Parts: sequence; C-alpha cells; structure tokens
Amino acid sequence: MTATLADVAARARVSPATVSRVLNGNYPVAAATRERVLRAVDELDYVLNGPASSLAAATSDLVGILVNDIADPFFGIIAGAAQGAIGEERGERGGREKLSVICNTGGSPERELTYLTLLQRQRAAAVIVTGGALEDLEHQAAVGAKLARLADAGTRIVLCGRPPLPGDSVAATLAFDNRGGARLLAEHVVGLGHRRIGYVAGPPERTTTRHRLEGHTAALEAAGIEAGRLVVHGSYDRRSGYDATVELLRHEPGLTAIVAANDTVALGVCAALRDRGRSVPDDVSVAGFGDLPFSADAVPGLTTVRLPLYAAGVRAGRLALGLAPVPPGGMATVQGELMVRASTAGPRA
Repeated sequence: MTATLADVAARARVSPATVSRVLNGNYPVAAATRERVLRAVDELDYVLNGPASSLAAATSDLVGILVNDIADPFFGIIAGAAQGAIGEERGERGGREKLSVICNTGGSPERELTYLTLLQRQRAAAVIVTGGALEDLEHQAAVGAKLARLADAGTRIVLCGRPPLPGDSVAATLAFDNRGGARLLAEHVVGLGHRRIGYVAGPPERTTTRHRLEGHTAALEAAGIEAGRLVVHGSYDRRSGYDATVELLRHEPGLTAIVAANDTVALGVCAALRDRGRSVPDDVSVAGFGDLPFSADAVPGLTTVRLPLYAAGVRAGRLALGLAPVPPGGMATVQGELMVRASTAGPRA
C-alpha cells in the first residue's frame, strides 16, 4: 500500500503540516525534526506528489541515468549514447523533449538507493541503471524493491551492462557477456603459448569482476593451467593496474602475460612493466577488456574485447522511451568481440 503524508507524520511523530514544511523547504524546521521526517520518508518510500497509483499517467519528462563513475569512459560512452538517443526523440517524433540527468553514484550502494528514491519522488519517466551490480543480496533486494515501486508508478526501467535482477524483473535488461568475452581473451593468450599468466581483477564485490574472472579461469583450467594463484584484485583504474603488476611480479618474476579486467587497468599494467625495464609484448604480453577509445592508439595497440558500448547506450535510451521492443523474456545478452593488436605475442624462447 502506498504511503501517505499522514503515514509519514505518524512515523516521524510530527504533524502533517511539519512534514509539508520539511518537504517543501519553505519554513524553518529544527534539524533533528527535519532528519526524523526525512528518515520516515525514506523508510516508507513516500512519493511527494501523491499516491503512486495516480502517477502512472502523470510521469514527468525526466529520465535518470545511474552510473558508477562518469569520468570512466565505459560509463561515459553508455550514458552519452543513451542521452543522445533520448534527446533525439523530439526531433524524430515531434513529441515532448525529455530531460536526461546523469546520477553519479561513485560506486556507493547508499547513493544508488538515494538516487532511485529521488527519481521516484520526481516521477521519472524512465530510469537506466548501468554497470555491474553489487554482490550483496540485501542490497540487490533493496534495489529490486525500489525499481518495482518506480515501475508501479509508470516508470520504464532499463538495465544496461548489468545482470538481470533476481526473480521476476520489472526491467528490460541489456547484459554484457563478460564471461564469454573474458574466456575468448584468455584462450587467445593461452593459444600464443603463454603458461605463466597473471590476472588483474576488479573489486571482488562487483558482478562484472566475478563474471570476467570466471571466464578467464575457465579458459586457463581447460588448458591445464592453474588460475587462482596469480590473481590480484583492485579498482577499475590505472593505479590499480600499476600496483597489481608490481605485486604479481614480486610473486612470479617469470610472468610472460598479464590480463587486465579492463583497458584502463591495462594501461597501468603497461606503465609498471615499462618502469621495470620490461617490453610489451617482447617480455610480457598485456591484454585488456572493453576496447575503450584509447585502446587502438596505445603503444603498442592493446589487445582487448570490444563491447558495443555506444550501440548498447543508444538501445537503452530507446528502450527507456518505449521506442524499441523489449527483448524476448525481458533480457538480451550483448556479445563482445576479440580485438587482437600488437600488445600480445608469444613468449620468447
């Protein structure tokens, strides 16, 4: 049952008038009282402008796009493509233009939930959630509940580059085949003759990290190579690749190949190798994942897995506007493509 203003007032132990003053911000309210009211609003998922049942035909022109880090090209490309597709709607159809806003969570699960609550209060027409999910069942359930309430209020939900929600999903899902892509990449490295292969993984609490590591591990184990010993976890940034490479070389100075969880991490790997007098790929082969714009122009060009980030973002934007058909069963798996460049070669004899 949808919460009312009176419910919030009862939970916060204040009058309905005080709740209105806090939410409208037009009258001074004691800080402790304000905090109590806002906590009650969050706990009850109160929607400021009325019952959720009345919102299905009254959503706004707002589209929210949630990203972990807008400075990361992975998210920037998806968000920019989605925003562009959403902005073209008026010109193509002569309809009302949508305002798309980027919600940068910084990887914080609390911020992710807060943005979803704020978008619900703003009666968002659509919400696009990008990137891997947190490996936490309680948080996944909380996100699922928030998205279900948004959908009940008439908001379209799209997941892009993110696995489907557990159970019956209210979202149209575009999931990247991270396992398959990582396996292709590892098979390429193994096929060149490498046996001492390090892996720089992302944060262990993210689904993207687990899926890519599972694909990498499967390829190595199929070739009879021990996979778990030479794995270092870190962030999805250049510094993480640099530090992880230093650690890998300390454990196994004879490494002949390092595979990174994404292209940005791979740049850090290459920098650490150069600083230690090792040539890529003559001494150590390096591979990334994602095929971000700089990958082909790196020296040497980076072997990687191309994810169609721009195309996925455009499709997500069109799904958010109801201009593209929802995939059969609610989910489409987006395949990656192996891009072999000069950063990988066979080990020297």
